[in-house]
Amino acid sequence: MFDDDVLGWIREALTESHEDERKAHDEAMARLQAEYTRLQNRMDTMYVDKLDGRIDTAPFDRLAEKWRTEQAECLRLIRHHQAANESYMADGVRLLELARSARSLFERQRPSEKRRLLDFLVSNCTWREGKLAAEFRQPFDLLANTVMDNASEDAARMPAWSKKEKWLLRLDSNQQPSG
Repeated sequence: MFDDDVLGWIREALTESHEDERKAHDEAMARLQAEYTRLQNRMDTMYVDKLDGRIDTAPFDRLAEKWRTEQAECLRLIRHHQAANESYMADGVRLLELARSARSLFERQRPSEKRRLLDFLVSNCTWREGKLAAEFRQPFDLLANTVMDNASEDAARMPAWSKKEKWLLRLDSNQQPSG
């Protein structure tokens, strides 16, 4: 289990990592909005051309349908980006809260559910010299290492800002390239 300080550091790291995602999200949203507006401007211009007799009904109907379909796709992608942006932080915080209460939840589960949870959290478990050794899957390995580091005697003597910096550096060194 990790304390409020560790939870705070992880939240801050999650927020900072979200900044890059937010920039990419904002750029994608701007591109989609610009494309939607470009298509609307085309349809508006074409409508005036139809009213002035510069374009026949058949080409107007065909192009208008095509551009409305493209606009609908832009709107679908905009909604998708909005939903993903809203859920990123909420999901991260819920995951942290779940990790914080995992021990008590684990103790109350049936054996089959305990096994499913362990399969989700750990890999490469071994039993050596009467001790169980488990390798945590990402991001649980970061949490486990942070809790162990924070519990050490050296950590007790470290200022809080130093512990947070250690966490943030560990997170940064384990991030996967996006693309």
